[in-house]
Amino acid sequence: MKTSTLPSLRVDPELRKAAEDILDDGQTLSSFIEEAVRHEVQRRKIRRDFLKKALAAEAEAEATGTYYSAEQVLEELREIIDKAEEKKVS
Repeated sequence: MKTSTLPSLRVDPELRKAAEDILDDGQTLSSFIEEAVRHEVQRRKIRRDFLKKALAAEAEAEATGTYYSAEQVLEELREIIDKAEEKKVS
């Protein structure tokens, strides 16, 4: 697969210096920027998928009239965690 370039990025000297100061050993500024972009792309995909599911759940609740209290949801989550922890110990 051929690679592609991202647009040039102009930043103030303080930001560039701050980024250079936190690079890991052997890491280049370019690899740092690529990693940051990859993380942000993944974060936004996760957020988009979460919102899509949340809106679908809201529409289903409105259509069916079935709603759950925060206490009910938390209790179900606690049960899921408890079961997962039991499997982990076994």
